[in-house]
Amino acid sequence: MNNNDQLYQRIAPDVRLGKRVKIFAFTNLYGCELGDDVRVGTFVEIQKGARIGNRCKISSHSFICEGVTLEDEVFIGHHVTFINDRFPQATNEDGTPQTDEDWQCVPTLVKRRASIGSGATILCGVQIGEGATVGAGSVVTKDVPAGAIVAGNPARVLRVAQPA
Repeated sequence: MNNNDQLYQRIAPDVRLGKRVKIFAFTNLYGCELGDDVRVGTFVEIQKGARIGNRCKISSHSFICEGVTLEDEVFIGHHVTFINDRFPQATNEDGTPQTDEDWQCVPTLVKRRASIGSGATILCGVQIGEGATVGAGSVVTKDVPAGAIVAGNPARVLRVAQPA
């Protein structure tokens, strides 16, 4: 990270950074945890409560929200979006703005060595299995088995890799 990158980052003091983390310019990180050797691209936001394992790569323009856990060695392509609310609303029934107490964060887990292609959207409450691949532009609405390759909207299993 050079001095110019530091001018364009917003890394809150409550972020826990591992060793040798590389964060590029124009990022917004708060209340999250990043493991060792993580790389975070430009224009990435990682919210409070998100946990990023060791040796992950998060490409530019991605959004990792509260409740998301990436295990070790996960690849996140460009412009990947995670969602943590099944029924998002701006206001309550009485018209008052919703607060943190008015909704439930639904967690998502991405297992070790999974890869998520550019432009994918990952709905909340799913688990993406170890070594699975999510194709670019896919919308993941349900669990992805370990070693599976999924693609489409909604994402469907194209094949499952045989164990080595």
